[in-house]
Amino acid sequence: MSFGGRAGLLGVDAMNPIVLVVEGRVTRSAVPGLCAELESLLRSPQAAALGPAEAVECDVGGVVQPDLALVEAVARLGLVARRAGGRRLRLRRVPPEVRTLLRLVGLADVVVLDDPEQRVPGPHRPPVP
Repeated sequence: MSFGGRAGLLGVDAMNPIVLVVEGRVTRSAVPGLCAELESLLRSPQAAALGPAEAVECDVGGVVQPDLALVEAVARLGLVARRAGGRRLRLRRVPPEVRTLLRLVGLADVVVLDDPEQRVPGPHRPPVP
């Protein structure tokens, strides 16, 4: 007997509960708070149950007016993840302008970017009829 493909959303690791959602306009003054929030998530019992190679998910689909403050946030969040046992930061729902900014500054090779074909539908996208 054979079964169909695995159910669930493409590009989402169902076993990874570590997800940081970044929304709105990211300012330089917000970066330390984002890092503290990620550190708190990484100290949670759920994170302790995961292997050290598990990536940390960061949903940036709700970011507006991306600029260098967001790039700084991504770089520092990546460092926080690395310091927590060598974890990688995986960005999901990456808008094209954020993807372009990360490529321009060379961070596209440091963090994992989701594939546009595997984006997770978010609250800001209209439902498909």
